[in-house]
Amino acid sequence: YNRSRKEDLPPLFFGSRTFCFDVQARLALSVPSARRLLGQDMNGTKDQVLKVSGLEFGYDKPLLAIPHLEICSGESLAVLGPSGCGKTSLLHLIAGLLKPTSGTITILEHEITSLDERSIDRIRGENLGIVFQRLFLIPAISVLDNMLLSQRLSRTGLDEPFAIQLLDKLGIADQGNKLPTQLSQGQAQRAAIARALAHRPALLIADEPTSALDNQNALNAVELLSDVSKASGAALMIVTHDERVRDQADRTYDLGAIP
Repeated sequence: YNRSRKEDLPPLFFGSRTFCFDVQARLALSVPSARRLLGQDMNGTKDQVLKVSGLEFGYDKPLLAIPHLEICSGESLAVLGPSGCGKTSLLHLIAGLLKPTSGTITILEHEITSLDERSIDRIRGENLGIVFQRLFLIPAISVLDNMLLSQRLSRTGLDEPFAIQLLDKLGIADQGNKLPTQLSQGQAQRAAIARALAHRPALLIADEPTSALDNQNALNAVELLSDVSKASGAALMIVTHDERVRDQADRTYDLGAIP
């Protein structure tokens, strides 16, 4: 097919509601807008990308309580906590897939907790890039087409030269025409990062990016995430139980279990 023409792509590729992915797969394809190219305002100060205030969430009992959390463009924040402390729930709250019991979540100027689903979908698609522990690359199309599909779903237009540039920065320029199943695990992780950054997100979230890695590769993975997010002006949030990440982020936030 000719990837430059919408009509030449199969119907499966258009309209996010036609996808039969689970929640995390759909999130991984929600690629951000290109409006935060430098991550700074006209005065050179950093933009506040995410602000969480008075957040509480739980099911049968309280699970999360976050009085205040914020992150600005170009910063990296590690959200640390053991299994069961609510890390995944926090990720889903920030993405607008869950509603908090109380409190507010603001992404750029948008306070999402009071918005309808359509508005949240738009804000998520324009401003978030997410790299999950399971990478959710579509196996039937090439790495480059995974990125271009994400650009289409974000409704901000195709930018193939930028996608190729990202692959080059991540050291996998020669892998763009390969299927994800033809990549090594390390190459696949870089491809997932490239897809999440395809439109220079305001906020890049990495879910447990080091859990299956040895010490040196864990260090390399966090450095890579930090370098590429700073280069694109994005804020980086790493959600993990891995204490090795603590000293590699600009700041940390510890999630403790609620009695």
